[in-house]
Amino acid sequence: MKVLFVGGTGLISSACTRLAVERGVELFLLNRGSDPDLARGATTLVADLRDETPAGQAATERALACHRFDVVVDWIAFTPEDIERDLRLFRDRADQFVFISSASAYLKPLGDWIIREDTPLANPFWDYSRNKIACEERLMQAYREDGFPVTIVRPSLTYGDTQVPLAVNSWPRPFTAIARLRQGKPLIVPGDGTSLWTITHNSDFAKGFVGLLGRRGAIGHAFHIVSDEVLTWDEIYRQTAAAAGVEARIVHIASDFIAACMPEMSGTLIGDKSGSAVFDTTKIKRFVPDFRAVMPFSEGIRRTVAWFDADPARQQVDAVMDARWDRLIAAYEQGLANAVAAFAEVA
Repeated sequence: MKVLFVGGTGLISSACTRLAVERGVELFLLNRGSDPDLARGATTLVADLRDETPAGQAATERALACHRFDVVVDWIAFTPEDIERDLRLFRDRADQFVFISSASAYLKPLGDWIIREDTPLANPFWDYSRNKIACEERLMQAYREDGFPVTIVRPSLTYGDTQVPLAVNSWPRPFTAIARLRQGKPLIVPGDGTSLWTITHNSDFAKGFVGLLGRRGAIGHAFHIVSDEVLTWDEIYRQTAAAAGVEARIVHIASDFIAACMPEMSGTLIGDKSGSAVFDTTKIKRFVPDFRAVMPFSEGIRRTVAWFDADPARQQVDAVMDARWDRLIAAYEQGLANAVAAFAEVA
């Protein structure tokens, strides 16, 4: 099977790259060629798909010349404009096109406690999710009207050795949370910590994902690929602290309070992590019978912390966010104290 990954070196896609090569897939990666170590076993086609200048488009066409693929996967499509580019490039080059959407696209707030693939897509809180929904709608239009062979995959919060997947953390410098824990500083948990969440290790995601490649019956369908393990946010933070060798200090702050103070977090909290996320995995298991998520979070997060501990150069701290969290906690605690004092005066 001949497969093209557009991208293929990110947190989720790199695990899929490794597994695809391990399973004997003839894998090509179309990217700028900046991460050759992550492409081991795959053939890199060097071009920048996002460069829509005449020179950039010519470079992409040269890289793809004479190639036709059983499957094309675009890991870096986020907007309808990206989809129009993909339709132009791959309409006649692929027997299956896989779009990476997001489980954050599901209805917010949820109308039911369990999320299935037919749960409505609607997220008024996050531009990222709305763009993913628009991408899905355009691709399904192309499927219905022109037979474009699309399969949609919706990951939820997925992590690996290089990411600490907490509700409030620095995504580019995830060791920040570990550093705070080891300094005895509190971490922020949105709400009261009892929301149920599903976190998936990238090695587990890869098994479901690679199993869909080349599966003609998956065309026209959407799938979420997630773990069956469901934990509260408090438990996720406690297990992260245990992996770091300390006890968790947690401050519960309402999501709307966090978003009011830090508006850039409105989407990822109000539009995603403040509610519960429990998924029905029946569909992916029906299409990929050998898919099972086997990495418990307690083990996966130990691996993650060990990866950071193995090299001090990896232990970068986001000093700006660290300071903002301190200010947020101080503002919350001051507001709480003021409220308690005000009610005590009335009593």
